[in-house]
Amino acid sequence: MDSSAENSIFLGGGGEDYATQQFLNLKYANRHGLIAGATGTGKTVTLQIMAEGFANAGVPVFMADVKGDLSGLAAAGSADFKLHEAFTSRAEKIGYSDYLYEDFPVTFWDLFGEKGHPIRTTVSEMGPLLISRLLELSEAQEGILNIAFRLADEEGLPLLDLKDLQALLVWLGESRKDLSLRYGNISVQSIGAIQRRLMVLENQGAAGFFGEPALELSDLIRTDKNGRGQVNILAADKLMASPRLHATFLLWLLSELFEDLPEVGDPDKPKLVFFFDEAHLLFEDAPKALVDKVEQVARLIRSKGVGVYFITQNPADVPEDILGQLGNRIQHALRAFTAKDRKNLRLAAETYRDNPRFSTEEAIRDVGVGEAVTSTLLKKGVPSIVERTLIRPPSSQLGPISDKLRKEVINASDLDEKYGAKVDRRSAFEILKSRAEQAAKEAERLEAEEEEMSVAAREYSSARRYSGSRVGRSSSRNTGRRSSQKSFGEKMTKMVVKELTGTTGRKIVRGILGGLFKGR
Repeated sequence: MDSSAENSIFLGGGGEDYATQQFLNLKYANRHGLIAGATGTGKTVTLQIMAEGFANAGVPVFMADVKGDLSGLAAAGSADFKLHEAFTSRAEKIGYSDYLYEDFPVTFWDLFGEKGHPIRTTVSEMGPLLISRLLELSEAQEGILNIAFRLADEEGLPLLDLKDLQALLVWLGESRKDLSLRYGNISVQSIGAIQRRLMVLENQGAAGFFGEPALELSDLIRTDKNGRGQVNILAADKLMASPRLHATFLLWLLSELFEDLPEVGDPDKPKLVFFFDEAHLLFEDAPKALVDKVEQVARLIRSKGVGVYFITQNPADVPEDILGQLGNRIQHALRAFTAKDRKNLRLAAETYRDNPRFSTEEAIRDVGVGEAVTSTLLKKGVPSIVERTLIRPPSSQLGPISDKLRKEVINASDLDEKYGAKVDRRSAFEILKSRAEQAAKEAERLEAEEEEMSVAAREYSSARRYSGSRVGRSSSRNTGRRSSQKSFGEKMTKMVVKELTGTTGRKIVRGILGGLFKGR
């Protein structure tokens, strides 16, 4: 192989007769990239060979496996495979002299915990912006969610899973009259709408995503004993049935990487490469605030040593401000059957440095399966002249592995014990349940005391008598003023107790609050 292969990833052969080897420079691999092309043009294989290249260079990778095909990275290719001769012939044609079959260190992940180690995060870590995006909330509903998060912080109520958020919203609704004076109008209808969205999310099986143990990012950035980067594969076939959850999760993961990883400046190779498949799902109907956040993360995260590669059918799916930051590009064929298609094709071609040997627009339209138009960053980050490239064949298995082999890989990982069992520690749900129970008991106690009071004392306490002294009761219970340092939660508890000292109040506590926590 060419000497320029050092500190680079071999992509394939370009130029005349595909004899000129094309590389992706690792030094500029964290400056992001784009893999685009119509369905069936070879994007998945390109994704596979790039993951292989990064892994062999000691760079961990994270990617979503939409169709299940990328699981083949865990197994070596075989000479018995039907495309063996085609692969070896292509390797010879592009000068890939050291082509061989091999498997790669793969870790399988799954938000639903079925085809990989469970991935979890807490409601607090996800934050109100992303949860609002996930639930498709209106501006007013998002405002109430922000109030809920603020109260959780002030009251020391950990929001770990969905039942924590659901319980907090019930408490917010019950206390809305007093809270509205401080935070603005809190609509019962809006709270109900949020609760319905949470129920839909729960019914879709996403409840398992929220909770503990939460994912530690360090478990994604690992190498094996031979120094090869770990290939993290997220099972996304079922996840794609909930496209908004898929996009929100990947954006959350990208944001966590940005916030937690230290600055590394301009490294010789990335610390992690993040492949964002079906990128159009992220930007489809996304509010401007969310698109701005993606743009900010994409612009700044490269200084953390993370490269982000968007995979989509058409470059037009990615906003221009973000597209302009994607320096490494592999463009498979684009179809041009309509006027809009032809416009998108022309715009895509205009983003490359022209090659005098051919028309870039025609090349993007005409390249065959397994072939692409490529341009990568060279010295000082200057993009290379566009080239028609025959993508190299994969070394790992093309297509999915068996369920048996997948299970063996999962069980052999040291992460199975760490993330296998969900932990449910004391959080907002349990704390609010305890408060409700205490309020109910206090209401019962005060009601019992009132029943024991004489008629005169009862009339006195209810302000029906305007003179005289209390009969048979100590005034110590009412001495002293409430400290101004009392927490908001304590004040709310006192208010609840005051309102619930009667029989009707006790039924409310037992009915509404008791029913909320029944069977949990």
